[in-house]
Amino acid sequence: MKPLSTDEIRQSYLDFFESKGHACIPGASLVPENDPTVLFTTAGMHPLVPYLMGEKHPSGNRLVDVQKCVRTGDIDEVGDASHLTMFEMLGNWSLGDYFKKEAIAWSYEFLTEVLQIPKDMLAVTCFQGDNDAPRDDEAAGFWKSMGIPEERIGFLPKAKNWWGPAGQTGPCGPDTEMFYWVGEGSPLGNPATHDAQWLEIWNDVFMQYNKNADGTFTPLKQQNVDTGMGLERVAKVLQGVETVYETDRFKPIVDLVVSLTDHSTQLPARHVRIIVDHLKAATFVIADGVKPSNVDQGYVLRRIIRRAIRSARQIGIPFEGGFTPLIAGEVIAQYGHIYGNLKTNAKDIRDVLSHEEQQFLKTLQEGMKQFQKITGTLKSNTIAGQDAFHLYDTYGFPIELTKEIAAEHGFAVDEKGFAKSFEAHQDLSRKGAEQKFKGGLADHSAETTKLHTATHLLNAALHTVLGQHISQKGSNITAERLRFDFNHPDKMTPEQISEVERLVNEAIAADLPVSYHVTTVDGAKKEGAIGVFGERYGSEVKVYVMGDFSREICGGPHVSRTGVLGSFKIQKEESSSAGVRRIKAIVSGGPAEVEVAGEDLLSSDGV
Repeated sequence: MKPLSTDEIRQSYLDFFESKGHACIPGASLVPENDPTVLFTTAGMHPLVPYLMGEKHPSGNRLVDVQKCVRTGDIDEVGDASHLTMFEMLGNWSLGDYFKKEAIAWSYEFLTEVLQIPKDMLAVTCFQGDNDAPRDDEAAGFWKSMGIPEERIGFLPKAKNWWGPAGQTGPCGPDTEMFYWVGEGSPLGNPATHDAQWLEIWNDVFMQYNKNADGTFTPLKQQNVDTGMGLERVAKVLQGVETVYETDRFKPIVDLVVSLTDHSTQLPARHVRIIVDHLKAATFVIADGVKPSNVDQGYVLRRIIRRAIRSARQIGIPFEGGFTPLIAGEVIAQYGHIYGNLKTNAKDIRDVLSHEEQQFLKTLQEGMKQFQKITGTLKSNTIAGQDAFHLYDTYGFPIELTKEIAAEHGFAVDEKGFAKSFEAHQDLSRKGAEQKFKGGLADHSAETTKLHTATHLLNAALHTVLGQHISQKGSNITAERLRFDFNHPDKMTPEQISEVERLVNEAIAADLPVSYHVTTVDGAKKEGAIGVFGERYGSEVKVYVMGDFSREICGGPHVSRTGVLGSFKIQKEESSSAGVRRIKAIVSGGPAEVEVAGEDLLSSDGV
């Protein structure tokens, strides 16, 4: 039988869970809304955290989707057989509905009946228990009832078989993971005894506890199920290939990269994979509105584009502005039928990549000038670690590139010194990130709830003062302030800033009631609701209404009346990127605790 294609696996997953009563919802943007804890959407559950914490989802309490994800922690590992920067996560959720028994039964049914994976090629792991929670014999028992033999069930500690919480506190719980045998010969044991020979393909998380501020765990009233299956890994397994780069959607991109080289000699697979992975990720990230820059998402985007270009240089692909857009074109050809914004933004994607490619060529030239300055004053044949780090930090030269160029000129590099400088830089960055990325979607404190509500008022006021062309390009909320990015060609004048403040504060003083109703996307458009219309919404949405002042699609949480916000003040208005402005603002005064529109969220389930 012909193996399932990537597209068939994706669709069969959605079809299967729809047949089990799940509403199919669209995946979210790669850029998280209102969550400063991460730069990118890292998992399918990420956009659903408010609903896992008690918000009512307009599509119900059984959901299924495909979520594109970016994980930046393993960028330097990309190039091996398994790591990917951007991937697709298949996920299904129960929001206080079914729990372990149904989740495990359906996981088993999908794997063995829909994907037709032989039972003897599967193994599972469950939580082994600790002082916080007991061993998950319940999950193991359900696997046994499905026919998984005891020797194929392993028990692992919290580091392996526990998820969450998303922040310092919140919902969390044990998980059970499913694995496929990739070792030689007949399957042996389970991942607890033969870890390297089993490949994880699916994870069912059982959110049954709340982690409290004091580090203790208490049972949740609303128990949730959150699952995640890596599409590319499953495609690799079903298509019988060694790496994800040989699967049906990756291979044409790989073939194009190889065709651009003089491949009369064996090409280093690592560099080909880096090019394919990084430019695929860059294409998706640009399509979701990110531009290369020196901060946040833009910095990651710039880094992966330049890393792809450096690998192209290593295998002899010329770059002057035309190489990266060509690869992006093939990515769009492979995925545009699923992710329509790739086609819609195709010209912008190519233009951004071409410009960055040309800019990096200039950067390399400037870096070479600095390299010559450094080597021109050397009293030995070794470049100091600090100088090598300066080339990395200022000119984007990774240590590998510096070593390569140094060797061409007869020099060595103090790699230990470089590592020391790099480690010091990472420590500073980490400390800064710990300060910057506090709170997040799981932070439903009174402060963040008030600021989230204030963001709606700000958005409405900007439409009034600057015009109806205004569209939200990003939002980041901590307990201290809100940050709102929007498209506008010009710097706001002091008079415009004052007028926006006046309108927001008038809406606060009016103590407008805040309520929401569920409607269709078309219904929201007809009633004049603000929203980033397109592929991001499901068939039904929540529209939050604040008197006659604001009407906007959102997932919450919001205060019940605007009067509790106290007062609103814009602290800064600045450029975020080309054609995008950024406002930072605060609210002050008002009660320390708030009632949330539609429900008292702060007292629900102990969260």
